[in-house]
Amino acid sequence: MRKVIFGINITINGFADHTVGIVDAELHDIFSDLLDDADVILFGRITYQLMESYWPNAWNDSGSTESEKRFADKINQIKKIVFSNTLKKVDWQNSVLSEKDPVSTVLEMKRQEGKPISIGSINIAKQLFNENLIDEFWFAVHPVISEKGPRLFDGIDFNTLLKFVDSKKLSSGVVVLHYHK
Repeated sequence: MRKVIFGINITINGFADHTVGIVDAELHDIFSDLLDDADVILFGRITYQLMESYWPNAWNDSGSTESEKRFADKINQIKKIVFSNTLKKVDWQNSVLSEKDPVSTVLEMKRQEGKPISIGSINIAKQLFNENLIDEFWFAVHPVISEKGPRLFDGIDFNTLLKFVDSKKLSSGVVVLHYHK
């Protein structure tokens, strides 16, 4: 059975916003390594559009670092399933628009052979968490206090105890916490 892995950047007070964190080579390398182990990533519309606006052209940005280019290679090559009621098409390489809901899609995918399934959107993660479908968690906690973005797991339906696996402190002060269900 395939694992479902959720990795997310959050502030100390639990907000997930890609514009307020400390993004550097170490962080890109952590998320590139996570994508090495997966063969599909699930996105909602908002995160898909945010990521799609930059990563397909990261190699053309003269300011892109080697770690950004490595991440761009990974995210561009991996299959992306986008869940949206408003998008009519998706153009990013290896992206498909799903007409199904995330829960039924993941239930079906978990029964198939393959590498782990990665979650790239907080709203998708909340839906899957409420159905007890996430197996592994990677929280990159940034030393930032913010009131911007969605709050991690706001509106979950139940409590659960996670098993601590490991942590890593990055030179930026970001702490990456790894848990299993």
